[in-house]
Amino acid sequence: MTIRLTVAQALVRFLAAQYTERDGARHRLIAATWGIFGHGNVAGIGQALLEEPRMPFHQGRNEQAMVHAAVGYARQRNRLSAHAVTTSIGPGATNLVTGAALATVNHLPVLLLPGDTFAGRPADPVLQQLEVPYAGDVSVNDCLRPVSKYFDRIGRPEALIPAALAATRVLADPVETGAVTLALPQDVQAEAYDWPEEFFAERTWRVRRPSPDEHELTAAVAAIGRATRPLIVVGGGVRYSGAEEALHDFATLTGIPVAATQAGKGVLPHGHPQDVGGIGHTGTAVADHLARTADVVLGVGTRWTDFTTASGTLFGHPDLRFVNLNIAAFDSHKMAALPLVADAREGLEQLHALLDPHHVTAHYVHEYAEEKLRWLTRADAAYAVPDEDARPTQAQVLGVLDTLVDASDILINAAGSLPGDLHKLWRTRSPDQYHVEYGYSCMGYEIPAAVGVLLAAPDRPVWALVGDGTYLMNPTEIVTAVQERLPLRLIVLQNHGYASIGGLSEAVGAERYGTDYRHRDADGGFTGPPLPVDLGANAASLGMRVLRPRTIRDLREALADARAATVPTCVYVETETPDTVSGPPPAQAWWDVPVAETSTRPSAVKAREEYDRHVTARRRHL
Repeated sequence: MTIRLTVAQALVRFLAAQYTERDGARHRLIAATWGIFGHGNVAGIGQALLEEPRMPFHQGRNEQAMVHAAVGYARQRNRLSAHAVTTSIGPGATNLVTGAALATVNHLPVLLLPGDTFAGRPADPVLQQLEVPYAGDVSVNDCLRPVSKYFDRIGRPEALIPAALAATRVLADPVETGAVTLALPQDVQAEAYDWPEEFFAERTWRVRRPSPDEHELTAAVAAIGRATRPLIVVGGGVRYSGAEEALHDFATLTGIPVAATQAGKGVLPHGHPQDVGGIGHTGTAVADHLARTADVVLGVGTRWTDFTTASGTLFGHPDLRFVNLNIAAFDSHKMAALPLVADAREGLEQLHALLDPHHVTAHYVHEYAEEKLRWLTRADAAYAVPDEDARPTQAQVLGVLDTLVDASDILINAAGSLPGDLHKLWRTRSPDQYHVEYGYSCMGYEIPAAVGVLLAAPDRPVWALVGDGTYLMNPTEIVTAVQERLPLRLIVLQNHGYASIGGLSEAVGAERYGTDYRHRDADGGFTGPPLPVDLGANAASLGMRVLRPRTIRDLREALADARAATVPTCVYVETETPDTVSGPPPAQAWWDVPVAETSTRPSAVKAREEYDRHVTARRRHL
């Protein structure tokens, strides 16, 4: 039996019937579609969405932002449910690239459905087509190939069947998942075909929990059992596996301290005795000290980026051995580790069973417990408010927010100086409270991602935390939050420039050049008065309710008001630059940003000397 539909109608109907299943719970694989319609998709996918009541539609304002919203949704749903994104051809399609890269870097599923130029080539070129003289079958959509985990161009109707099945397989695969692209020529989208009815039957993609290999497990147990100063480093894979309880039990059993990457922070709550906070360049002093002296490091669900390893300078024990528990063999073999290729929950439960009743020494527990207390004292100092009528620093904004939230709140951030302060200072209360995208660290992620999270968790307070630089990158989905009546809580910190990169610029001898938002001076530089930019007025013009606290006392009231709000609400606050004593603790580990080898400026010469000193500590783990 067949049914006659257009390619676009068939694709949307197929997607509406796809499900994932893990641990007996079933989820819609593609729960909704985001879109901005143009001539390349309005008559195809647009018309098909109109005809399919099972596929909700969300109207976006920027193509990159739609992908960020979809990624925020997928992360909140632990990759078990995702969104699709449809765009027109040309600029609509190329605007997807940054979001696609972010999704793939972070192993988060999103289905991209960009329109494409005519497969039949009735006219050549068509509007918005990029001509490639040496290749007639290339379009701008090919720039999505390197940032997609699966890419296909549907040149004929019948090609949709294998392509759609392959696309959904990759989306549901915890190892392979990321951005998946099906490029849809606009003539093929509208072409009719007789489809087999079984193509539209409900299909469930089971999310695997592979167990560890017996030999790998034996080697891992032996290495951990011999260790005198073991350390666990957790990444986002723990969250996506739903392995928080298994981690809690394993850490409690063994007494091994647990440090977290940006993606892993929160999988063990801050109050757990074995939690020692963030690790690496933005980590805590206690976690980084333990890393420098650890003889065995168990990495669970982490990719081992340069921020985690302090660019290869953090882990210093001469006899150090890594054990990597990861569902992806590629990541499990990093750092010349003993690989333990398995689902994080399965692996931790089996390690637990085989190591019971192994426990680290009481002396080691006492050591890191005391260091953790000293670090919390430093964090309290950064949060401290000696004067309620003063303008708040960025850390004090976080401190005030810390007093108002509970385990239901979700904080979203991605770039600037906030990820460093949050990683060092924030005290997570639930496994999914800390939502910092630091795989791609994409400015402009926060507001659209918060919209996606609100769609996934509509009953929870969701906060997007941004600086002025990030806000200017991508505020457009405020309009979507207003349209969808989503109570987005937005904190905009006005610090008149790129605070994070300004500090880095100073450290590497570039003297903060081009990082402040200021008028040009008489010499052509940027040292004039701050720009008279009112981002609060901008947010209000997009439909948000805006609160403008000027003091810390005002801030307490504004944040409490925003948390109770039922409409999109922005807290717009100008921050004070902290001094070196009361501000957040500086970086506890190095990060490699190469400095100019030659320069006529003393600041750069001095920075290069410091750089050369740090480079000598780099180590390749072989």
